[in-house]
Amino acid sequence: MEIVKILTIPLTLALSITGAFTAAAQTRKPAAQTAKPAVQTPKPAAKTPAAPAVAPDKVILSVGDQKMTAAQFDELLQAFPPQVQAQARGEQRRAFAEQFVQLKLVAQEAQRRGLDQQPKVQQQLAIQRENLLASLLFQDMMANLPVDAAAEQKYYDAHKADYEEAKAHHILVRLKGSPVPLGAGKKELTDAEALAKAQDLRKQILAGKDFATVAKAESDDTGSATNGGDLGAFTRETMVKEFADAAFANPVGSVSEPVKTQFGYHLIRVDSREAKTFDQAKPEIERKLRPEMVKAQIDALRAKSNVVIDDAFFGPATPPRTSGSVSGSAPVAK
Repeated sequence: MEIVKILTIPLTLALSITGAFTAAAQTRKPAAQTAKPAVQTPKPAAKTPAAPAVAPDKVILSVGDQKMTAAQFDELLQAFPPQVQAQARGEQRRAFAEQFVQLKLVAQEAQRRGLDQQPKVQQQLAIQRENLLASLLFQDMMANLPVDAAAEQKYYDAHKADYEEAKAHHILVRLKGSPVPLGAGKKELTDAEALAKAQDLRKQILAGKDFATVAKAESDDTGSATNGGDLGAFTRETMVKEFADAAFANPVGSVSEPVKTQFGYHLIRVDSREAKTFDQAKPEIERKLRPEMVKAQIDALRAKSNVVIDDAFFGPATPPRTSGSVSGSAPVAK
């Protein structure tokens, strides 16, 4: 009898082996991080040699009268996460085999005792099978369901601002209460003091001082100050609203009036702005729209099926949630 005729691995098997491998990795990791260097370089631990190339039909594992070929072993691994697959094909393939054998032995004994025939077990197996099938269909639709071209164009036209990208430099003047740490030797500034300083720095720049030079000397955003205030490229959703509104409204090349955010007052110089074309944005739009199309497919399945839910027993239906619709505007990152 073959171990794998058709790949129908119970979920508990995948969870058990995955859990064992994950636990082993987590157990080893802290030791590696906290180990102190030895005076002498230790001899490298022996590594398990790479798996030899074998014929696909070669039997590589047996448990009682059940056998597994190399091809079936490779098929089996497809049921596991990529990390487990890599370990099972590499240095930990022996450990994987031992775990698998243990699970098979226990499962065979459970069958010999008739546990698989218990109504409760049959029900759990049926639920696991349906859950697996539903998950496979969902994954297939998420990867392959065609997105209507007209819907993509409509979404792009309605959300062009989301696909606009800016490049800018900025100077931050921190004010009291800002989440930005106070720099060493710097004074806490009140709102009025921070605004006055930002206005003074703007005057210096408009009078001819180099923006990057002022940013390096004065900006409280230490992450960008070392680069002359350069923020690189960003979209609206990656900045707080007040900053994004100014960065995507001010003329390119101009230095903004002080813009107040939760961090302090900003001077923003927009270096460039450009929007992705429809073709450039299309892959991202497809990822946004496909979940709604998958939901529509599932709703269509429900509509043509005879679904009856007893409200008296389960309670009344709740209105569908709309706030999380992918067609809505994205939240502003804080």
